[in-house]
Amino acid sequence: MSKERSYTIEEVSQLLKVSKLTLYDLVKKGELPVFRVGRQMRIDANDLDQYINKHKTNPNTALHAPTSEHHTEAKTSPNIVISGQDIVLDILGKHIEKHSTYKTLRSFSGSLNSLFSMYNGECDIVSLHLYDGDTGKYNLPYVKKILVGSPIILMNLLLRKAGFYVKKGNPLNITSWADLNREDLTIINREKGSGARILLDEQLRINGISPRNVRGYQHEETNHLSVASAVSTGMADVGVGIEKAAKMVGIDFVPLITEQYDLVMLKTPETESLINTISKILSSTQFQSEINSLGDYDTSHTGKIIYETF
Repeated sequence: MSKERSYTIEEVSQLLKVSKLTLYDLVKKGELPVFRVGRQMRIDANDLDQYINKHKTNPNTALHAPTSEHHTEAKTSPNIVISGQDIVLDILGKHIEKHSTYKTLRSFSGSLNSLFSMYNGECDIVSLHLYDGDTGKYNLPYVKKILVGSPIILMNLLLRKAGFYVKKGNPLNITSWADLNREDLTIINREKGSGARILLDEQLRINGISPRNVRGYQHEETNHLSVASAVSTGMADVGVGIEKAAKMVGIDFVPLITEQYDLVMLKTPETESLINTISKILSSTQFQSEINSLGDYDTSHTGKIIYETF
């Protein structure tokens, strides 16, 4: 199998004829090493070969348990998967490794897709900014519906502004969701399952705008920076995202809503230690100061428990 240097989780799933859930479980247990290239977890071909060889059945020993009294299994630090795209999650991962024995892995899926991954047992910490147009609230309506029956805890990570990316000076005077119905505007969209896409779709629904009437609705990018860059280069007139990316790219930003950016974790005896670690980190002055130094983030509610099952 080592003709390729490395494989994606999807490719290994197809090669071994097992589900991605099985592979994520092996990664979390530390049995199958991974590394990251950009936004993708990859498995080195040699590591995959070693895993396969290690678990091949030896006809002389397969049916016999080890007899040595001194046989011990090497202990490895538990891996946890943090899903979401904001840079703050990388900082959180650094703090987790500093204050615990956990090793953190990152998945860069959007909020809704990440929540489904948690339902399927593929990640341990999910970041969410999912707007519900019927209640005007963030995250909890989705968590209750998708993780129905699961014991969970929902904690605030931070607050941040969401709105429109527009060209410098906002030459087309784009100021409200209703403007997206204009024929002279072209948008750049986010992928299905992302928080920004859900915010847009909910606002279109609330404002009675059909996606079919929005020019560029079918054109998608997979992160805030790519959307902001598309506006900056003239590929689109407007996009939806967070304030931080607009400043990084050098375009103007029209704030429309304050997003509640939360973390959700399953609440079980196995995750009790992780939850306690996260709670202490979010409440610490050191973590909050580091986030505040980035600018454009509000930590006034960081660490607050939004919802918890008992």
